[in-house]
Amino acid sequence: MAIIVTGASGLLGSALTRALRERGRDVVRFVRREPRAADEVSWRPSERVVDLSALEGADAVVHLAGASIAGRRWNDAYKRELVRSRVEGTRVLVDALGRLSRPPEVFLTASGVDFYGDTGDQVVDESHPRGTGFLSDLCEQWEGEARRAAEAGVRSVQARTGLALSRRGGMLGRVLPVFRMGLGAPLGTGRQYWSWITVDDWVEAVLHVLANPDVEGPVNFTSPRPVTNAEFTRKLGKALGRSTMPMPVPGFALALGLGEFAGAGLLPSHRVLPRKLTDSGYRFAHTGLDDALSAVL
Repeated sequence: MAIIVTGASGLLGSALTRALRERGRDVVRFVRREPRAADEVSWRPSERVVDLSALEGADAVVHLAGASIAGRRWNDAYKRELVRSRVEGTRVLVDALGRLSRPPEVFLTASGVDFYGDTGDQVVDESHPRGTGFLSDLCEQWEGEARRAAEAGVRSVQARTGLALSRRGGMLGRVLPVFRMGLGAPLGTGRQYWSWITVDDWVEAVLHVLANPDVEGPVNFTSPRPVTNAEFTRKLGKALGRSTMPMPVPGFALALGLGEFAGAGLLPSHRVLPRKLTDSGYRFAHTGLDDALSAVL
């Protein structure tokens, strides 16, 4: 049986699709355009159009589609798009699951550690309550739609992902040119914790969760060893053989350059542990940042 993947062209979706196919699994990619390949199926979440025949009898649905959080400067219209692309898309898929005679066994949807808000130095796991702020509210709405899959008898997993490390894209891919020029610097105070995970570990953790029926609900997809932004900056510079700037980039300068996203996405502290993954037996390939950066770069 096939595994359905939305957002398959993104950093995480493309890595997951490759891994599934390397393991001999059939993958059907849901795309929001006309299909261009035999493994593609068109869906139009804004019009509530989804192909039930493609979902019928599938083993799993991995839902990763959504507008990029850091894709452009935020304004009211783009914030509405961030919500719409996640909440409405998830609602359409979950409603479709309820109309199937043979629904998939598991529905895994993306979410983020932003759910917890700014937790400072506090260590948090999946039992920690929701924080405050736009991204926390967005994650709660997003996950709320995903949890409804249980009404159709489908195991629902919400993958609260931290900073995904890959040289091919994401935040790390964007900052590599700056660090290679020796211009990397801590952001804000540099004391905020960043919870990270390599893309390879993220993929393997998804496969682990799909195969383990006892894992459900929110799951933190982060390394067991979060680091401060200052430590991340220092170790990335070291991994590249480049010095970093001694003075941090002030929060007000980040706000001038990046707008509201700076305060919501870069400066909050997330010291998050993957309790459910480790308790269910998942073993990370990369637990320390030095090893992770060496593997990624």
